[in-house]
This record gives sequence, structure tokens and C-alpha cells, in this order.
Amino acid sequence: MTLTMAHVSLFLDLDGTLAPFAPVPEGVGPDAARNSLLRDMQVCLGGRMAIVSGRSIADLDRILEGTIVAMAGSHGLQRRDARLDMLTARCHPKLAQAVREVAAFAEKYPGVVVETKPLSVALHYRNAADIDVQVGAFADDLADRTGLKLQRGVMVAEFLSPGMDKGRAVRAFMVEPPFFGTMPLFIGDDLTDEDAFAAVNAFGGVGVLVGPPRPTYARFRLDSVDGVHAWLAQALQTEVFKLEVPVGPSYRRI
Repeated sequence: MTLTMAHVSLFLDLDGTLAPFAPVPEGVGPDAARNSLLRDMQVCLGGRMAIVSGRSIADLDRILEGTIVAMAGSHGLQRRDARLDMLTARCHPKLAQAVREVAAFAEKYPGVVVETKPLSVALHYRNAADIDVQVGAFADDLADRTGLKLQRGVMVAEFLSPGMDKGRAVRAFMVEPPFFGTMPLFIGDDLTDEDAFAAVNAFGGVGVLVGPPRPTYARFRLDSVDGVHAWLAQALQTEVFKLEVPVGPSYRRI
């Protein structure tokens, strides 16, 4: 499939898509080559480009050095539109309790990392993969008791205010200029990106999964972060997005 750049809006996740994972979230930092590539892509698309991430917008600006205007942070609980208007959800009244309980849980298991954000708290256990069962039980219980939304990802459990996700963030962008009336293209790697894949499908767009095949709403796939960078660079040269590796039927969610 080939998509002419003039008719496309591009949405990108950050971790695992534009930047490789680091042992701790703050280990991901600015990269001059990547950020220059994104800056050029934003100009080429006439501003029809947004980052949609679980990170806060402040952290995204730190990593991307302010190169991208439109952003959705904290899974859509924060959103900055193309006019630089900021929309932020209210902090959930039980978030402080969740932060304390997540920190107490993490102290029991070496390698577990707690990421506290303005509107959520995340428990990363990529370096303690053998505690998946314990994390699952703890996360379900905490979500039930606090009313916070449990957002599961690859080796992460995050607790945040209900009501938003990456798909809803994409939908919000798509009814505003300069995105309105274009075909959305979403690139992401994590389970949290599935809502966005479903959203772009509903707009007649295309989702692209980064990484190995798995059950997904995405229709095409790229192998790695480096593959995403190369794909973006090729699109800048040709002014078309080429999608060449479809997701196999056995991995498609219908």
C-alpha cells in the first residue's frame, strides 16, 4: 500500500516506536538525528503530525526538544492541539493513595520501577519479568479499590483517571484542523496503542505495529525503532508512505 503524504495525518507513539526502551523511563532522552527527522516530517505534513504517548507532555517535550507541536500525553489525559491550546483532565482523588501503594509494592521486588506522572502512576517490571502474576493481582485489586483505570502494557501496569485512551485522543485530533478530512496513520508498538489502531481504522486509516507479530488491530508492521526511522526518512524523500509488510490474517483482530 502506498499513501500520498498530502492526504495523510501521522500519529506516533514514543517508547518502542520512536525511541528504544531504557531500563528506567528517564533513561530515554533527546536524540539529535531523530528529532531533526521529526521536525522535517512535521513541516512536510503541514503540521498534520502528533505524538500520542503514555508519557506526560512535559516529558515528551524534554525528549523531543519541543520539535512537535501537537501531542497527547498520559494516554490522552493531557492534550496540546495544533494551536498550542492545552487541555488537561482533573487529577483523580485517589491518585495519591495509588502512588503510595505502588511505591510500597515496588519496594518488595528488586528491579521494579515506579514512574509518577501528573495524572497517573505506572509500575514498570521489565527488569523483574517473573512477577507478572503478583503484579496482575496487585493491579486488579488497587484498581477495584480506588476506581482508577488500570492500563496494561508490555511489562507495565498504569493507574490513571478513567475516560481517556490513545484512541480517544486520536479521535479528538481528527475533528480539528489541520487533521480534519485526512487519512490517519498511527504507528505504535504497545498494547496501549490498540485503542489508537482501532480509532484510525474507524476513520478509514491504517495502523502500523512496531515489533514482532501479535494479535492487533494494525494492518501493517515495521520491525523496530530503527525501521521506523528508516521508513520516515524514505517517506521524506519520496513524499509517500510505503506500507509493505502486512500483518498476517492469524494476527488480525476482526
